[in-house]
Amino acid sequence: MKIAHNLKCILLFSLLSAFCFSQKFSFIYEAKYKTSKEKPEDINTDKMILDFDNNVSIFRESMSRDTDSLKLINKNGGFKLGVENQFYVKKDMSNNKVEKIITYLHANYLLPIDEELNWKILPEQKTIGKYKTQKAEVNYGGRNWIAWFTTELPFNDGPYVFHGLPGLIISIEDTEHDYSFNLIQIKKGSNWFDARTKTITIDWAKYDLLGKSYYNDPWNSKTAKKVIFTDPQGNEKDINEMIRQAQKSILEDNNPLELNHKINYK
Repeated sequence: MKIAHNLKCILLFSLLSAFCFSQKFSFIYEAKYKTSKEKPEDINTDKMILDFDNNVSIFRESMSRDTDSLKLINKNGGFKLGVENQFYVKKDMSNNKVEKIITYLHANYLLPIDEELNWKILPEQKTIGKYKTQKAEVNYGGRNWIAWFTTELPFNDGPYVFHGLPGLIISIEDTEHDYSFNLIQIKKGSNWFDARTKTITIDWAKYDLLGKSYYNDPWNSKTAKKVIFTDPQGNEKDINEMIRQAQKSILEDNNPLELNHKINYK
């Protein structure tokens, strides 16, 4: 029965894929995550967007998408501080290629994600919103994940690096309840764009070095133009004290999504 059901899912996916993959969609997810094990009550909530077009997708925070749009218009735009817990992911499902983009000091570093997703599709089903979904399990990043996907939206994609099921991932959460992504909205025919095409390819070892470089000088004080920091009262703040405070915050954020690539800053 299980094999027959899986074959049915795959057949449905094949019949509808030619129609659906020719159109542009934006899938909006609500992401909740805990970056510190010592402060489990501190939960970050962000809106993240999966832009999908012709078997290629980009997953990024809503703010990152806005920043990319500004870059295309006037070449300006901000960038996220830190190296760990950047969520920018490009996928090319036709070539089974997944790439994570780390933006650091205005440079875009391309990190190939070659960890295989060996999904286990389970018989359990439930309705989420208006969609009938089915349960699946996978290991990624040193975490165990529970996903719910629907063949009613026949896109073999999902949030972050997750893909490869016979339908769109509606919800996924790790078993420690540290990270979750839940679909909240779908937009058809959205503007699809990629502003991070100029990249430098790295591996996880280089990723580790980037993180340590950020830790050693989080304010880029050695190379950036001199900036005077002041407190709310207008008093000039000591840059060395600010560095120490930033390093303390970096050490407290000790719960990255990829636990198996957690950076040891000291």
